[in-house]
This record gives sequence, structure tokens and C-alpha cells, in this order.
Amino acid sequence: MGIFKIEGGTPLKGEITPQGAKNEALQILCAVLLTGEKVKINNIPDIIDINKLITLLGNLGVKIQRNEPGSVTFQADEVNVGYLETEAFKKEGGALRGSIMIVGPLLARFGKGYIPKPGGDKIGRRRLDTHFEGFINLGAKFRYNREDHFYGVESPKEGLTGTDMLLDEASVTGTANIVMAAVLAKGTTTVYNAACEPYLQQLCKMLNSMGAKITGVGSNLLTIEGVESLGGCEHRILPDMIEIGSWIGLAAMTKSEITIKNVSWENLGLIPNTFRKLGITIEKRNDDIYIPAHKDGYEVKTDIDGSILTIADAPWPGFTPDLLSIVLVVATQAKGDVLIHQKMFESRLFFVDKLIDMGAKIMLCDPHRAVVMGHNFESQLKATTMSSPDIRAGISLLIAALSAKGTSTIQNIEQIDRGYERIDERLRAIGAKIVRA
Repeated sequence: MGIFKIEGGTPLKGEITPQGAKNEALQILCAVLLTGEKVKINNIPDIIDINKLITLLGNLGVKIQRNEPGSVTFQADEVNVGYLETEAFKKEGGALRGSIMIVGPLLARFGKGYIPKPGGDKIGRRRLDTHFEGFINLGAKFRYNREDHFYGVESPKEGLTGTDMLLDEASVTGTANIVMAAVLAKGTTTVYNAACEPYLQQLCKMLNSMGAKITGVGSNLLTIEGVESLGGCEHRILPDMIEIGSWIGLAAMTKSEITIKNVSWENLGLIPNTFRKLGITIEKRNDDIYIPAHKDGYEVKTDIDGSILTIADAPWPGFTPDLLSIVLVVATQAKGDVLIHQKMFESRLFFVDKLIDMGAKIMLCDPHRAVVMGHNFESQLKATTMSSPDIRAGISLLIAALSAKGTSTIQNIEQIDRGYERIDERLRAIGAKIVRA
């Protein structure tokens, strides 16, 4: 495993362009399995998790043609469904959380889909019930091997049949999987309490461009009229809103003047205003975000009645849980106190001990809540050696290290590379002192 050596405390300056959205790419790449025609995807991030999924698709028999950087053409005209039952697939599919979303397209087009228990970040329980209950509602038969944690679904001879369903949670990946299964089902499917994140909207728009009939896109009630087949298309992935939020936090904590280019403002939701509540100045310049150097710090805005500011995650259009780790680390250097409430995952806040070692004042109330008692911005964090437990905690620790006095070491940086493209190179381009070793 590599490490990052970071000399912190140096203001940065310049422009940075966000990569393509990881969470959208995972859905979009799985959707290429729904057609035998060519599908060209642009703005694909060059990160570990996405490259693993592309390799998995190739092993399934999907033809892969790499175009210019970030652009790949896929053609799933000779899919080897038998690969799903090999030991190689059990090992490969289990290494990637996003692999769960190949099940819906394979079930819809080939009548069966299998997956080992998916991997991913260790941030708490991540149930799969929503996915498989949706497939069962469409008529699929479910089986589960407890010995090797292998999940399988198979459609009846007559194929999947549309139905009405109410999801027990607004799962993004669950909604994506169910929608991809339903587009080729007979009849009409309605999905209530559907996720409506921009990345899910992008998937629906792409499927419609391939010939699907999905209405209600952007709402929590989707109606899918099944079609016999889908065709090819060309699709461009949105900029990554999590990376955009990461750069906002980085700029504020390091007292840096940074412009984030081409952010797709209309798809950022509450992200800009949530960081503004921490006292961070964010200017909209066309489709860019400009953040001035916060040389005098930033001050938390309390609630109207003067009570402590609470920032909590919620399904879209609420604040994304993937950015709560960033908000927490940024709050350590704010003037004022903040309550961070991570509702979705019970282990995501467990990296705060590393920030406490750096001098942050944080009280972990329980697995879901932490109170951050901000400094006066002159009391910088101090450098230390730490290990990255997951993608979002990893980038949070990296931001902390860039703002801290002295030289920090971050181990297990593969976790960061899973979600952030060439991050050390891009940070050096705006003045960061970071070395990969």
C-alpha cells in the first residue's frame, strides 16, 4: 500500500476541475448490459472502483473500446452469463460495492443475475433487501447461499412483469437496480419512494435515450412502461458533487483562493448553502464556484433561535451523507460549534479519533452524532501519522493534513484512490506539497 507525505499549512491557489461522478458512473456502466448495441460514455473518472467495474464488464464478455481519456465505448452483444457462477467472479464481484447493480440489467435481459456479497466502505450496515424485494415484486425467484453469501435471482419463463411497489427505503442503488430491471419487463411498473438524486435522474435520462419509457424523473414516483429492447446511445457523466464539496472544504481550511470549474450548479442541491452555514464564502461565477482566501477564518451561523447549528444527512434533495465527513473536518477550524448528525451509517464517524489526535475538539456522542467545538482558526491542527479507513474519511484526513502544521503521513491511500482521480497530481498543480511514496 502507498502512502502520502503531506507538508501542511501552505495556502493553495488556482483552478481545479472536478472529475466525473463516481456514483453516477457505477450506475451508467452497469446499464450498458441492457443492450447489444454500442454505448459511448464520456467523462468517466479514472479511479480504482470504476476501473474494477470496467474490468468486470470485460470479463463478462462486454467489448470495451477506449477512446480519448475519460471516454469508453461498450458493446454487450456477446455477454457470457455463465461467468457469474465461476469462482473468479465470486472473488471479483465481491470486491466492489457497485457490482450489485449488474444484477438488474442481467435479470432483465438474460433472465438471471448473481452476485456475491458486495464489498465497499466499512461504514456500517448496508442492506440489500430493497434491491431483491424489488426484483421479487417483478416476478423473479430469489435464492441465497448462506455459506458463501451468494445472492441470485431468476425470472420465470414468461419474463418479468411490471407491478406497483413502495420501496421501504429511498435507496439510490436499489432504485437504479429496480429501474434497470423494469425497463424490459412486460407492462407498467410504478416505483414509489424512489430515490431522486441527480445521478439517478441521469440514469433514467440515459435509459430513455436508449428507448426506455420512464416518467416522473426527478420525483420520488417513477412510472416505467416496459419495452421489448433498448438501443445504443452516447452519454456524458455529471461532475462529481462529492469532489466539489471536498474542494470547497479544502479551500476554506487551507485559507486558499480556488476556483472550481464547471460544477453543474443546478445539480448541487444544498451543498453550497450547507458550507455557507459554516461561514464559508462561495461565489457563483457562471458555472464555476469561486472561493476567496479565508485569511480571517470563517464563523458558524447559529440557528435563528441561537441554538447550535445542526448539519444532518437526508435523501435527496437533502444533504448527501457522503459529505458529512468533509463538513466535520471543516468545522474543526470554524469559529463556533456544530452538531454533525450522520443518520444513515453507524460507523462513518469513527475516524474522529484521528482528528482529535491532531488537536481537534470533537465529542463523539454516539455512533451517529458528534459535536465539533471549533477553534479560533489561529489554532491550527498539528501533523500526525494516520490511516484512511474509507473513501470519504480518507479525503477528510487529507484536507486536515494540508491545513495542519508540519508533515503528516496518510497510510492506506488506496481508499482515497478508489474515489479520487490522480488527487496528488491535481493538488500539486495548485500548490500543495504532497508526495506519493
